[in-house]
Order: sequence, then structure tokens, then C-alpha cells
Amino acid sequence: MLMTNDLMTYIMTIFDNYEVKDLSNLELLAKQVVEGFIIGLHKSPFHGFSVEFAEHRLYNPGESTRNIDWKVYGRTDKMFTKRYEEETNLRCQILLDISGSMYFPDAQNAAKNKLGFAALAAAALMNMLMKQRDAFGLSVFDSAVHEHTRAKSSTTHYRYLLGILDKYLIEQQYLNKKTEATAALHQIADSIHRRSLVCIFSDMFEDNDDSERLFAALQHLKYNKHEVVLFHVVDKSKELEFAFDNRPTIFVDMESGEKIRLQPNQIKSFYVEQISKFTESLKARCLQYKIDFVECDINAGFKDILQTYLVKRTKMNA
Repeated sequence: MLMTNDLMTYIMTIFDNYEVKDLSNLELLAKQVVEGFIIGLHKSPFHGFSVEFAEHRLYNPGESTRNIDWKVYGRTDKMFTKRYEEETNLRCQILLDISGSMYFPDAQNAAKNKLGFAALAAAALMNMLMKQRDAFGLSVFDSAVHEHTRAKSSTTHYRYLLGILDKYLIEQQYLNKKTEATAALHQIADSIHRRSLVCIFSDMFEDNDDSERLFAALQHLKYNKHEVVLFHVVDKSKELEFAFDNRPTIFVDMESGEKIRLQPNQIKSFYVEQISKFTESLKARCLQYKIDFVECDINAGFKDILQTYLVKRTKMNA
């Protein structure tokens, strides 16, 4: 087993490997009108100079007088021009579920569990957005919001967010934490800049049976004209198809630690029926709320799933 420092180095190497950066050549085109200064291919209701003020600087003779702050001139009798921060094409907020169920099926191996899959996919998206000069932020949640950053587009910000992902993969302090995404999603929805692209990486397995509250939280994310994409991260063979050997097996609840001994075939048909109902209901609500639903089987690999989805978006916006 790798020591902590070696594991940290290993995970950061994965984040920087070819597979993560290989997605950078695909254009992530927003389907909606986004606010901000136009650099590339995105539409915007605004044109011209950025609307975010940064600082004043002394006016140099010969420059355009367009951005002179005449109010400051009236007070100081000196000419200052307004400098603005160049805004990005798109703001993308990535939401990462770190509840106990996301460590399935192997909590000790980030390369084989749902959280590791989601973190790598998130890193690929951030890398691509950074190359496009789009802004990206990260929100980490289970029953509460543990991290929430503003959307920025710098390399320093990218590295900072990789450090956050790295921390949650290594520490495993949320292994036995329950999923109650409803309150967290409402909180995040209230704090995201309007007209953002919101990408959620989650299995959406709630601790309670009140699916209506969960769907209401998803609907909340559509407020302020956000575009929402749900990457539904699951181990398809085990969580959806219940493909376990028919022998006495001890199942452990990764959010409560509760254990139960079962003969898989005795409950397989009932389990598959119930999980299918939940999944189909989730898909139907996403369709109703115009949320893109992307099936993510961790055994299929994040690269092909993201490439397929992004190529689809490119064709839709061509």
C-alpha cells in the first residue's frame, strides 16, 4: 500500500496526465446566452469593454479618452482611466458529491471508486475550461457545503482546485457521511453567478426517501438561467444491475457503516426494480427541467464519456 506522500504524488500525476489534458482540444460551447466579455465563440448580451472594474491608473496623453473617470477628475483635477478585469466567455461551477456512497466500491483505491472517477472528470473539465479562458469554480458537498470557490480562469486557480480534489481523495474523512444533497444544492444555487454552466458529479443517492425535495433542489439550479448538467456517477454492474456472485455476502452501508449478510439472488429482482424506478424518475425530472442527464459508468472510463458528451454539444451548437 502506498504511503500518504506517495499516494498524493500518484494522484497529482493522474491529474496532470495525458488523458486529463487530451480533452482540451474540444470546444465546450454553452447552449445559452452567457454574460461577459466576448473572446471566443460564445454569445453574449453585452458587447465592448468588460463591466468588472479593477482599478484606476493615470491617463497617458494620446490614449483614448473613452475610459477616463470624469468624476475623479472633478475631485482631483487629475485624469485617471478605469481599468477592467477581462471577463471570460463562460462561468462554470463544478459540484462534487463527496458523501460516503461516492467511495464505492473500493474506498482505499481512488482509481477504482466513484469519487476518483468524478474528481478526474472534473479535473479534465477544468483543464479544458482553463485552455478556453473560461472561468470555473468548485463546490464540494455531502449534507453540507464544505468548499465553494468563485469561478476564475487562471492557472493558479486551477492548481488550487486540484489541491482541493486531492485533499478529499486522500483524507477519506467523509467515508461514513450521509448524502443529503437537498440543502447543499439549494445553498449552492443561491450563491452561483447567474447564467452559469453547472456541472454536478453525484450518484444522487439520498439518505431520505423524499425524492421530491431532491428534484426541487435540482429545479432551483435552473433559476437565474443556469444551464445544468448532471453527470450521474455509478458503478453500473453492481449498483444498477446488482451483479454479485450468488453466495452469502456481507454488504456494508458506506454512509452508516451498517452491515447486513445476504444471498444476492434473493433480493436481486426487487433491488433492480427499485433502483430502475429511481433512475428513470431522475431522468424524467431532468428532462422536465431541461437538465442534461449524462450516464457515467465508472467502469467505462471518464475520457470516452466526456468526449462523447462534448462532441454532442459541439454538433448541437454548430
